[in-house]
Amino acid sequence: MADKSDLVLEVKNLKTVFFTNSGLFKAVDDVSFTVRRGETLAIVGESGCGKSVTALSLMRLVPDPPGRIVGGSVSLEGTDLLTLDEAEMRAVRGNRISMIFQEPMTSLNPVMRIGDQIVEAVRLHRVMSAKEARNIAVEMLRLVRIPEPARRAREYPHQLSGGMRQRAMIAMALACRPALLIADEPTTALDVTIQAQILALILDLQKELGTGLVLITHDLGVVAQTAQRVIVMYAGRKVEEASVEALFADPKHPYTRGLMASIPSVPASGAATQARLNEIPGTVPSLVRLPQGCAFAPRCKLAIKRCEEYPPLQDWGGGHLAACWRAADVAEVA
Repeated sequence: MADKSDLVLEVKNLKTVFFTNSGLFKAVDDVSFTVRRGETLAIVGESGCGKSVTALSLMRLVPDPPGRIVGGSVSLEGTDLLTLDEAEMRAVRGNRISMIFQEPMTSLNPVMRIGDQIVEAVRLHRVMSAKEARNIAVEMLRLVRIPEPARRAREYPHQLSGGMRQRAMIAMALACRPALLIADEPTTALDVTIQAQILALILDLQKELGTGLVLITHDLGVVAQTAQRVIVMYAGRKVEEASVEALFADPKHPYTRGLMASIPSVPASGAATQARLNEIPGTVPSLVRLPQGCAFAPRCKLAIKRCEEYPPLQDWGGGHLAACWRAADVAEVA
């Protein structure tokens, strides 16, 4: 159990829904977790499982209408963000909590110079002159290892490569030294070499600044390299939570084991053929028409009659939680 004084973020029973013509869309359904200072928490799952909506809910950026946070609490350094009015939230957003988005070109203003965008973010939350803010902007670009930061600060987003734009986004997100950083698949649009550099950069800066990090990804390889704890989400719910070591050594939920089995592997030396890549049959169900009980049951080879009743999160020791009636049988069946 984390020391309360060490907690940066505490999320309890978060519920976010979308009111659509098709019905009530439960994008995040009763999700709870914590993040400590300097800790990396990874949130993983297939597309459509609720990872990004969880991140937007923490930032209070869910579009309303049709979306709305209808339950739970999001406590950042002891303050429940869901109780703040919009003016108070703007003072927190980009200051004590920041977010790096998937595609920087959709987040950076194309008609503003990179340096001006960082200056704007800094002066919004700090009382200082334009010159002081510009010095901070250049220093942040240097910190994220952009060559010739003073020159790059005068350039527009389209003049930078994809990797440099993502570095500029990181510089902007960290300019006010936030307590919590949310990275929503920050390397999706980048090639493999740049991905590794960006992830290493985020972790280095996190360690230097003591920032809590929520890393949203679908790549379990990234999780193994970067995170200390993992949450696995499916159909808007948390189905498993554990330390990285415990999750990879002994996954308790069939969905988690299915995700791990779907990772491509390098054939053994001398192997004549590569083993066929495993897959999880079927697709994530519509969040408007979820099956009765466990949402994963229609795709699960371990499903039994009892799965028509939704399983509670059971603690298997050491904070390893899993919502599955047959969690004890997962390793044996596999």
